[in-house]
Amino acid sequence: MTNPVYLTRRSLLQATTFAASAIATTKWTTFAQATPTNADLVIDLSSEPASLAPARGYEANAWSVTNAVFDALWEYAEDGSLQMIAAESATWIDPLNLEVKLRPGQTFHDGSSVTSAAIVASWQQVVAPDTASSIAGNFGTITAISPSDDLTATITVSTPSPWLMAQIASWMPVISPSQPAADDLSAAPIGSGPFRFVEWVSGDHITLESNPDYNIAAKGTPIASSVTYRFVTEGATRVADLQSGTAHIIRSVPVDAIQTVRDAGLTVIEQPISGVAFVRIATDTPPFDDVRVRQALNYAVDVDAIRDALLAGTGRRLPNIFVPGGLGYDSNLAPYTYDPEKAKSLLAEAGVSNLKTSIAVTNSERKDLVEAIAGYLSAVGIDVSVDVQEVATFNAGWKDPSAAPLRFASWRPMFDPFNLLYLVFSGNGFLSRHNNPEIQAQIDLSASEADPNFRALDYQVLGNLMKDQPAAIYLWDLTAIYGTAAGLTWSPRADDAIVPTSRD
Repeated sequence: MTNPVYLTRRSLLQATTFAASAIATTKWTTFAQATPTNADLVIDLSSEPASLAPARGYEANAWSVTNAVFDALWEYAEDGSLQMIAAESATWIDPLNLEVKLRPGQTFHDGSSVTSAAIVASWQQVVAPDTASSIAGNFGTITAISPSDDLTATITVSTPSPWLMAQIASWMPVISPSQPAADDLSAAPIGSGPFRFVEWVSGDHITLESNPDYNIAAKGTPIASSVTYRFVTEGATRVADLQSGTAHIIRSVPVDAIQTVRDAGLTVIEQPISGVAFVRIATDTPPFDDVRVRQALNYAVDVDAIRDALLAGTGRRLPNIFVPGGLGYDSNLAPYTYDPEKAKSLLAEAGVSNLKTSIAVTNSERKDLVEAIAGYLSAVGIDVSVDVQEVATFNAGWKDPSAAPLRFASWRPMFDPFNLLYLVFSGNGFLSRHNNPEIQAQIDLSASEADPNFRALDYQVLGNLMKDQPAAIYLWDLTAIYGTAAGLTWSPRADDAIVPTSRD
């Protein structure tokens, strides 16, 4: 094989013009019909959250509840910009100090005031040893959070961390200082968000009630006085619930049920999500330590055929893990073509034949997508068994050397890719079975660059490397397909969390 020639970020800059934010703008949909605000709302999730502690819920079903109960200091708007939520402002005073000012007059659900002490408590909840959070290392550059008054605190970092605000948006909502332990948060979470926690009946449902004092327009207005999240793993059952009126919002309408839902006078929402689907390849075990084998896997799968047949044509095939609208996406970089003969040739060149392996997937994801991927791999001589797991079991196996070397995952949000890169593809990542010095050097460079234009270019260079030396079977960016009752007032979000609010 010849050595590839990689573009540098400077040559990319000469060829490409970037907006200052390095974020593409996407039109998102807000629905504003008439549902009574005193209605009891039922939402069918596709699985039960593993935890309601924000730093321990790692998927969209958990985020649906935690984002309803807790407010982040800021979060991503639909166009990829950061918008203030619990915070009134956030300013980098210098590269090592971020000053955060809270909105005045906010209260937690127990009636206590939201003060700068809550920012400290939020950080401690993420990094404390008893949280067992896989993302604690993402906050490793924070050396102190120092309140200067009730509404102001300064976050100090040991080294420039341009990605930190994205991590805070996802994992560090304000929590009551009286409740810093993760287990307590999961048992009876106290936040300041649009809904209050009522109960969690394991295996069945979580109930919330609206917060009548909530007034942050960027997050939205509660659309019901009571909300029940039910755990319904089967797509057909969720559709039946929607048709019967026993559920008002459902996650993941099966493609073959879309027209049925519409024919019943109900609404199907195809919502673009800042996220990516991929099959992580463990490169620490033969034969997947051979780059030719990993390339073969990418050539073997007809991603567009799967999208057309099983995803109603939504999403776009990707050449790496970077998504449209996020840092690092390069529209000029072509994805792998579907070429099974090329795949067979690469496997033969690597001396691989009669390979048997397995691919893990959670029960909250779609098994049919993974079975289709396994079918294409089988066609080039790779016998793949599909292992469907509970979310907690799946998350516990990311780094286990005895676990399935292939792992289907969807990751959101991806406006800033640092979280995914640091956890899954960095050599020391908490979820990683990948160690590539060349890719690692570029990950580190991209993480330390403060200028957003150069940082976007660094990620594009990284994207070239990750395509040629794949650490995954690269699939598509995400589109959520929700079903809702007719006339429902609800605003979907870019992170796929189902938060029952309306943003005008």
